[in-house]
Amino acid sequence: MKTLTKFFLGACVLASVSCAQVQEEQLVSTYGTPYHWEKGTIVVDTPERPEGQQSVLGLTAPKMEVVRVGFVGLGMRGPGAVERFTYIPGTHIVALCDHEKDRAENCQKYLQKAGLPKAAIYDGAEGYKALCERDDIDLVYIAADWIHHFPIAKYALEHGKHVAIEVPSAMNLQQCWELIDLSEKTRKHCMILENCCYDWFEMNTLNMAQQGVFGEVIRAQGAYIHNLDDFWDYYWKDGEQDKLGWRLRYNMEHRGDVYATHGLGPVAQALNIHRGDRMTTLVAMDTKSVHGKELVEKATGEPCDTFRNGDHTTTLIRTQLGKVIEIQHNVMNPQPYNRLYQLTGTKGFANKYPIEGYALSSEQLQESGVEPKVDDLSSHSFLPQEEKIQLEKQYQHPILKKYGEMAKEVGGHGGMDFIMDARLVYCLQNGLPLDMDVYDLAEWCSLAELGSISMDNGCAPIAFPDFTRGHWNDVKGYKHAFATPEEEAETMKKAEAATLKLKEQGAKDWGTDK
Repeated sequence: MKTLTKFFLGACVLASVSCAQVQEEQLVSTYGTPYHWEKGTIVVDTPERPEGQQSVLGLTAPKMEVVRVGFVGLGMRGPGAVERFTYIPGTHIVALCDHEKDRAENCQKYLQKAGLPKAAIYDGAEGYKALCERDDIDLVYIAADWIHHFPIAKYALEHGKHVAIEVPSAMNLQQCWELIDLSEKTRKHCMILENCCYDWFEMNTLNMAQQGVFGEVIRAQGAYIHNLDDFWDYYWKDGEQDKLGWRLRYNMEHRGDVYATHGLGPVAQALNIHRGDRMTTLVAMDTKSVHGKELVEKATGEPCDTFRNGDHTTTLIRTQLGKVIEIQHNVMNPQPYNRLYQLTGTKGFANKYPIEGYALSSEQLQESGVEPKVDDLSSHSFLPQEEKIQLEKQYQHPILKKYGEMAKEVGGHGGMDFIMDARLVYCLQNGLPLDMDVYDLAEWCSLAELGSISMDNGCAPIAFPDFTRGHWNDVKGYKHAFATPEEEAETMKKAEAATLKLKEQGAKDWGTDK
């Protein structure tokens, strides 16, 4: 018996040593990020802030009468951005850049239509570098493929430019930290172009949450569920040998919620993330890959056994204040389009997909300033349409009041793209903090690698690094910045005068001054 006990204990010791050795060998993510275990939780260290750098929470830059912008990436998203900017007074589109020259040249038509000056054209794999090196550009607007978001943004920041980056703006934690350090070092804005934060329901619901309509919001959901079968062939391919295109290839090679920001951005604002609360712990899990593998096999004609990303990924997040966020990602399976924006509060509920509506008791609706028309109104079901309309009218977001009608005319995902761009320019022209900063960018984009680490370790909990490096509680509550009415009027007067001047030059460029 003693011999058996000794054998058993010895085997356990050997097993524990073996497991420890294996664990040590695996303490680097597939992206190259080191991590370690603490009391059953995976921890990714927060690097020390380099000497001389300071937080960019609430960062402002000197007012710009004219925002001089260069666009990089003019395939699927970029052309629409160029066109939208022609409607914003006080913007000068200085340069256009794309890997394919004809795509950059093609965007001149928007400038010609608006009567604005011709833009300089850059092309090729590194054409963006010459654009970033110009001294007459303030803002680099990046709408290239995901792989090129970071190198373009890095080069632009290093050359003293503000940057606005399409989503996802950073693909791993290393890129997140590099963008944070560059923004802090250069004191330049680094904004994530998350358009879903500017959709009508999200903005009005955010205003309601900030005014206490739902009580304390304790749980939120977000999602990007969008079957891309009709789009896979349209994503840019790097030559004839590239059978997949950049987006399908990225999903094949990487695991995790690689497109989390549409779902996470709006709910993070409603929960005041890094403005009084912070995300602390994440657990992720995914289904197996079925459709992704089929797509690769169909495109290449060869078996695919290495498709990393599952068809459907679910991520659960807990915050410092005990709130819970659920984020989903599925671009593979046949489902109705769904950006599941949902807030659960102690006094009310909001939901966008598949049914858009609010659930409030009669008493809470009255306290929110709306007199119910239904005697037995309860929070067990959505508000009737008349009460919903009254509630939205009562809490229409100031930004929608300012830009909503024009946004519907200009377009861009129903107008939210235009509102996003107009707010970016507004803040730059008025010298205000941007609506989304580099810490938002990092937190929202980090789900990809953090989720990958969690799933690669049996769906274990993983602790979020503190991207603000201790400043997440300095600001109490998320807010949009506004100039005074007098300042706004003066800024707009200068912007409109600048645009008139630009149109004079445009008339010469296009030969319409004769």
